[in-house]
Amino acid sequence: MKFRKWSMFRFARVQAFLRWSRYPFFFIGILALGYCSYVLLDAKIYQAYETWRFEQALKSAVTSKATRERINLSFNSPVPLKVEQRGANLLAVAGYGSSVLGRMEINSIGLAVMVQEGTASGTLQHAVGHVRGTALPGEPGNMAIAGHRDTFFRSLRNIHMDDEITLTTLSGAFHYQVESITVVEPEDTQVLDDSREPILTLVTCYPFYFVGPAPKRFIVRARQIPG
Repeated sequence: MKFRKWSMFRFARVQAFLRWSRYPFFFIGILALGYCSYVLLDAKIYQAYETWRFEQALKSAVTSKATRERINLSFNSPVPLKVEQRGANLLAVAGYGSSVLGRMEINSIGLAVMVQEGTASGTLQHAVGHVRGTALPGEPGNMAIAGHRDTFFRSLRNIHMDDEITLTTLSGAFHYQVESITVVEPEDTQVLDDSREPILTLVTCYPFYFVGPAPKRFIVRARQIPG
């Protein structure tokens, strides 16, 4: 009889514990959901703002270039005035004051995202990032851009061979055509090796729906389209 009462008492305590423990878990779930919503909203706001700023800077650059070309024609200058320096100056265009490199678009998969310089965690939280030390748009070599698989580069899972990638900068638009799609180990850094020809390498984690740190890397290699 005593054993039965003791069992009932323990059962009641377990029920009470389970009944009250659901509230902390519910609260933690709400906090996690709220944080995820905040991160996504913050990234969207950043993308919208930087896209607007970039469009304004792009219009200003086009106007400035047209004005300089008219000056060249007026004075019959045998040497055109220089509108752009080498690719590195794309990061410090007068009046723009931003680490934004440009805007990348892949129409076939519905991707349009601003590209920042660097791959720090804060950078990749708001945009995709140009891997420092790799080539810049308009330069020969391998230009690498990295992004998170669960945000901006999620749609890369739908990319196909021969898809076109457009990278628009203040110095013009550069077009690339996908020539390979591979999955490699994280230690395989050969995908970042330099090249004599202008190519673009997109890097993200793989598998796309993996929970936690993904074990592999998804690599898209594209070659610049001449002209």
